[in-house]
Amino acid sequence: ALAPPVDASPLTPPLPMFRLSREDTVPQGVVIEQNWLGLPPSDEFPEVPSAFGVTVFNSTDAVIRNNRIEHHDGSAIISGFRADGLQISENAIVGNGLAGMPDAIRLEGTIAGSAITDNLICGNDGSGIYLFKPAGASQITGNTIQYNGRRFFRSAVYVMGSDHQISDNFIGYQPGPGVTVAAYPNSDRNLIRQNRFAQLDGLSIDLITQGNAGVQDFQRGDGPNPPRNSHHRRRETGNGAINAPTFDSYTFTGSGDTVTVTGSADPGSEVDLYMVVEEDRPYGPLAEVITTVSAGDDGRFSAELEVPAGSHLSAIASDPSYGTSEPAPVAAVLDMDGSLPVLPPPAVEIPSCAPPDPPEIVVEPEPEPLVLEVPRNIHFALDRSDISPESAEILDQIAEVMLEFPFLTLELHGHTDPRASAAYNLALSERRANAARNYLIAQGVPPERMQIVPFGLTQRRSDESSRLAYARDRRVEFVFTDLRGVDIIFVDQEDDLQLE
Repeated sequence: ALAPPVDASPLTPPLPMFRLSREDTVPQGVVIEQNWLGLPPSDEFPEVPSAFGVTVFNSTDAVIRNNRIEHHDGSAIISGFRADGLQISENAIVGNGLAGMPDAIRLEGTIAGSAITDNLICGNDGSGIYLFKPAGASQITGNTIQYNGRRFFRSAVYVMGSDHQISDNFIGYQPGPGVTVAAYPNSDRNLIRQNRFAQLDGLSIDLITQGNAGVQDFQRGDGPNPPRNSHHRRRETGNGAINAPTFDSYTFTGSGDTVTVTGSADPGSEVDLYMVVEEDRPYGPLAEVITTVSAGDDGRFSAELEVPAGSHLSAIASDPSYGTSEPAPVAAVLDMDGSLPVLPPPAVEIPSCAPPDPPEIVVEPEPEPLVLEVPRNIHFALDRSDISPESAEILDQIAEVMLEFPFLTLELHGHTDPRASAAYNLALSERRANAARNYLIAQGVPPERMQIVPFGLTQRRSDESSRLAYARDRRVEFVFTDLRGVDIIFVDQEDDLQLE
């Protein structure tokens, strides 16, 4: 007889589970957070590194948040067939790609609605982020992407596909360009704005041109493009071959701390003007956005900037129909006498992948506790529940405390002497507590901060049977709660005792 098939177990998953195109079998909303992936609890380098940190092969709306992902042979995070809605946020992704896929985050397949936000991506062997022929667009925002390319000279962020948004990131210390947009496959409408760049071996933004598809073109970029001279270049260059802005001059003479900068860009595009602090090359990294202006229908733009003489400037242009351009060559701001002052050089940063220090927590000193001396009881006449003038003065003191400290709450415990039945005394104690509460309400104390609790004859002050003992039994006691640091000294007063 033939042996049963190897998958004949009743626990074998049904065949439709393996049909990747079926969306109804896709895991949804998986959350991976607050893990150490790739490093042991001792925080030492592992004896045997893992292959990958997280592989999202076929999932929607997965969340990878607040993890340390370090020391993997391959990528820290890699996707496969489907990763729509993938959210990668607040992770420390350090030192991955040691012996395999070198890129820290490598996304392919369908990634519609995905986002990579607020991560530290540092010290990995290839690109910090590599989008390889994805279907759908991703948002890359608020990340610190630095000191990557430790084994391969690659762009910090390499983008294939269209409609990605790359904004508000710090991208630096990379042996390659900052952001590269591929020419093949067709990659358009990628907006790259409000980022800061530093210490790059290449352009801040590099658009591959002329359909270049060599090995270097899929790793680093091809350098500055010539101005677009044909509509055919729209199809053979990343981001539709949008032209980089051109300044009217490589030098502008300032007046005090202001200078007027003029130039040309694609008509209708928005021009982001940047400060450049590494001015030793024609294309220094775009360090900080100064302002944004619009190019007119004729392509002309002008901006009045408040920058000191000796500053160096560049610009990029963005058009939603095509995307963001490469940067303009650097222009210098001269002093009024035509000289170029030398500004202090930027501070030299020591390479580090440590996350920024958390903000110092200022511990407010605890306030000195308030010490209050408050009466804790009032007394009543025999078989009576009305408030005497002497008791009213006591209640006025309690009302004053309740109004001054609105967080205090109050229980009013009603009591009687032992004479009469238990039922009668329980009702009498309730009337006494209620009378005290009504008086306090009349003085402005909110009713929701008070509760009456009748005890009847069950909690006498003493076992004596004298007129004085009975007078002490006929009372309402006040119990303060939720003191919040208020030190209250309770006083058992007898100024309002009413003897028979």
